[in-house]
Amino acid sequence: MQGPDNMSISPTLMWTLLAAVILVCQARPNTQLDSKTGAGLRSECMGNLMRLSFDKALAVGNQLEVEAINGSQRVLLTPALAAQCGYSMESDPWGNTRIYTSLLGCYVHNTDTTFHVGLKLDMFNPTSPEIISHNVQKTCSYSRWAQREVLCDRNYMEVLLLLLLGACLDPTAHSDLQLICINDMDSSVKGDIWKLTFYTPEPITMVQREAEQAGYGAQTTAQRLVIRSPYQSPETSSEEVAGIPMEVLRVSVYYSAPAGLSVIDLSAACPIGGILFSPEAISWHMPRSLTPVVDSSARITELYLGMNGQRLDQSDLSARGYSLTTREFHIVVDIPVGAPDGYYKSHAPEQQYHVTFSVEPMLEVLWKASNGQETRYKVLFPITTPLMARPPQAYDQTVAESRVFSLLAGTFLQDVELKNITFLSGTFSVEECVKRGFKVLHQDHPNGTRSFSVQLGFDEDVVRRRNPEPLVTLYSLPLTLGFMILPELSPFSLSVELVASLYDVVHPSLSGDCDQEMFDITVAYGNQGSNFETFETRVGSRTLTAENAGQYYFRENATHFAFSVPYSALNTAFEMLTSDSVRARLDVLLWDPTNKWPVGDLSLICYFPLITIQCFPNGSVSAVALKLESVPKLQLDRLRLRDRSCRPLLTSERSVLFSFTVDSCGTSRKVNKCCTNKNYSPRQHVSCYYKVDRSVVVGVGLGPSSTPVAEVGNGQGAVHMTIATDSSYSWSYGPEDFPLPKFLQEPVFVEVSLLSSDPRLELLLQDCWATNSPDRSSVPRWDLIMDTCANPEDLYLTELLPVLSDVRGRLPAHIKRFVIKMFTFTQEEHMLSDQIHIHCDTVICNANDRTDGACKGQCSNAQKSWSQGREFKHESQGRLAQTSSGPLLMQNEAN
Repeated sequence: MQGPDNMSISPTLMWTLLAAVILVCQARPNTQLDSKTGAGLRSECMGNLMRLSFDKALAVGNQLEVEAINGSQRVLLTPALAAQCGYSMESDPWGNTRIYTSLLGCYVHNTDTTFHVGLKLDMFNPTSPEIISHNVQKTCSYSRWAQREVLCDRNYMEVLLLLLLGACLDPTAHSDLQLICINDMDSSVKGDIWKLTFYTPEPITMVQREAEQAGYGAQTTAQRLVIRSPYQSPETSSEEVAGIPMEVLRVSVYYSAPAGLSVIDLSAACPIGGILFSPEAISWHMPRSLTPVVDSSARITELYLGMNGQRLDQSDLSARGYSLTTREFHIVVDIPVGAPDGYYKSHAPEQQYHVTFSVEPMLEVLWKASNGQETRYKVLFPITTPLMARPPQAYDQTVAESRVFSLLAGTFLQDVELKNITFLSGTFSVEECVKRGFKVLHQDHPNGTRSFSVQLGFDEDVVRRRNPEPLVTLYSLPLTLGFMILPELSPFSLSVELVASLYDVVHPSLSGDCDQEMFDITVAYGNQGSNFETFETRVGSRTLTAENAGQYYFRENATHFAFSVPYSALNTAFEMLTSDSVRARLDVLLWDPTNKWPVGDLSLICYFPLITIQCFPNGSVSAVALKLESVPKLQLDRLRLRDRSCRPLLTSERSVLFSFTVDSCGTSRKVNKCCTNKNYSPRQHVSCYYKVDRSVVVGVGLGPSSTPVAEVGNGQGAVHMTIATDSSYSWSYGPEDFPLPKFLQEPVFVEVSLLSSDPRLELLLQDCWATNSPDRSSVPRWDLIMDTCANPEDLYLTELLPVLSDVRGRLPAHIKRFVIKMFTFTQEEHMLSDQIHIHCDTVICNANDRTDGACKGQCSNAQKSWSQGREFKHESQGRLAQTSSGPLLMQNEAN
């Protein structure tokens, strides 16, 4: 059948298909023709339509041209010509394509009962010279034509009317027009269309040629008149029918036949709305009475629902969850989102992942008017939901013990591809990630979704590591997955950070040994690095560096490093001195400067040979004194012999040398049967024994020079500290009263007592201080009593109280009392703690032995000027004891 005459439509225009099937407006390249028929194609007759389907195997990657076969003529179907002549096409994102042809299309050969459709499909790839051509021929039979039929396809609306031969139209219908009835017209003779009047609602009249040039289709067969209009044509209008927006075509056709002229009024209405969406379902509403097409009194005699042009029976509807119901004013179709006849599509507006669901239901209605006239209505109505946000989810499936990060991302639709992964060190394509040893996979699921997985080891250079605890490594992997939606190439991304922790830290181990002069230290590497500069190595008060390593005889290999330190180096500490040796200690600390915590330490103590006393036959003596760690504030240059005029001969930072004769500097002599004893004593005891014919060096000691008294030692069992309730010291607070609340500068009455009944003993307070914790050696610290006297730097001077008697009958010599004013430790005007603890070091000595400098009384050197320094008391002949009390709790005035 011939198409519309005199159509001026450019033959270079092409249909544009969604996704995989793309038609381009360009000259076809030089190609080789490979003609095929039927392979992968399915053609089906569906009532007044023929549907041609082919899947993505044919379409993906190809460009498509469709030609209508009209006898020996091939007519290229452009989008405009397709809408004008009754052809439509749709394709899903995966390239599955359907072409619909109206059986009354322009290029369909029909006999009003049989219809022959011919199509030619040319598929070509721009990268290949080969054209794949498919010829499709299909003959359909359809005899259930109603007197009037309306078809709403995706790109056009079509209305046809069965010509009633022998009937005469009412001449009063259009009084301004001359009407000629069709009476004795030969049915084999086809009439012609003279002109058409469109109502918008204003009448617009065109002759047939003008209407066809405007894009309308107007044709006749032996028994039918067909009018076709593309959507959104100028001569159509939008109206609401039962609240549903419809696009309406109203036209009067002037039809001329050999027997006369007739005017036929036609109308069509197709839905352009009526959709309600929810996250779970689509609800499509159609007017139950389509008044632009049928009278309101017409009743529905047939009602069908289909999908993609295919009618479904009731069992299919139930199985797929579809619902078709009629209400007072509407026909309602309910379709679940995700129904099997639709498809999802990915989108990424503003790089945020969304999906839509598309489905094309078909509704068929047969109305019967009161006069018996039937109107068949078929609408193919593509529906796409609004964008539905689907934020990608990341699932951390890492098992820390496997030391492999495992990420699962999804789910997405299968039109999403993972293109790259961005780490802190850069962005890598999936191929580059695989080359680096990362495991990057995707998995397609039966429900049409896709997920992606990424696996890589903790030891990869894109993984960050830190140690929140000394033995714990925290591994973190920040990454961004870069996705692309095909075929639009729309990008979006998903950022995530994977975190795992393991107790996998192996710290370096330290060991040491000594020879006659050196501390020898060995450090075996752990798993945190095989370089000694991984950590700070603090040797005493100095740090081992690459610059000073030579001074420590440094050496290293792949598993450890070692160094040696002379015992006399400033890094060491002297703990004890004997006549022939010194006990020295070297402290080594491995420090993590990043995390600011120790990772290993060693305190190595060794005895090294050292002659500290030499007695010469001529009566001269040399003695060496060292600065011991136990007396950190000792000033060696202030040391004197018993005769204060006897000063050191040589002085260094850590030692002094005295040289004197046995009859000078306050030495004493004792004659025995065979020898003479020279005894030098305040704190360091030096003895020389002389025989008649020779001198011998014998021992050095710290201790008594006369009758022994209490054993020298330290402890907390001999003395006891209490806090009195007031200045009378009659009552003291018990353990249940602590922490003891005190206001700022409120007096605190402290008593230290000796738990003994021996009248020969006397208790002295050597040093007392306060801390903000029970630890005696903690900082911050504030001195209250220093070297038996109150701290002169204290603005609120500690007051030592005399003890003349005691209400509990204790010996006054066994009791020491002092008063302080309550305070707290502050830093930059902020209180560090609301508690203080008081600690004392005491001396218990023999009160009858006044040769012992420690028993000269409490603060016996108070008359000395503090600017001259305190008298050095290296070691007493009495017993040292320690005691503490607290905590005292700062009480706010408001309380």
